[in-house]
Amino acid sequence: MPYSAEHKEQTRAKIVETARKLFNRHGFEGVTIDQVMEAAGLTRGGFYNHFPNKQALYSAAVSSFLMGRGAKWRAEAGVDPTCPSPEMVMNMMKSYLSDEHLGDVEGQCPMIALPSDVARENDAVREAYRQLLESMVWLFEQCIGSGQESRRQALTLAALCVGGMTLARTLPDCELAQEVRQAALKSAEDIRSSKAA
Repeated sequence: MPYSAEHKEQTRAKIVETARKLFNRHGFEGVTIDQVMEAAGLTRGGFYNHFPNKQALYSAAVSSFLMGRGAKWRAEAGVDPTCPSPEMVMNMMKSYLSDEHLGDVEGQCPMIALPSDVARENDAVREAYRQLLESMVWLFEQCIGSGQESRRQALTLAALCVGGMTLARTLPDCELAQEVRQAALKSAEDIRSSKAA
């Protein structure tokens, strides 16, 4: 008896989430299909019922963050895209640049965990990454306002988030890592203050 469409979708989601965590921890080259399937409690043969290759899985893993772990992270941070406000910008910045986010390697945003890998990957993977960045920028724009200056500020906030955390991730247990994140957060506060003034 064949599996239901719902079962197939649940299995696919399990593979994607397992892969996302492994890719965050070990990078694209450091993870094999066998490792993903074993960690998901599935056989290698089942992989090809869901994905043609590892690159397709990688693209799905990057894309899944926005409405998966990312949605949970936004809810925990008090970020509601349906009710944008200047305070929400700071909630997002504080949560993104937090010790908890830095320490949650498996749960980190792919923009922090995977930038070098993504730059070397195919168009589908880079497109998934681009969409994730565009979503972050869009969320900031909703809170800041419309117009060219607001777009520039939203891009700056996204760069502060991703850049600050990427640098901090490369400097574990280092005072400089904390200083980088604090400087990024302070710059975000300055941008928010200048917009409110």
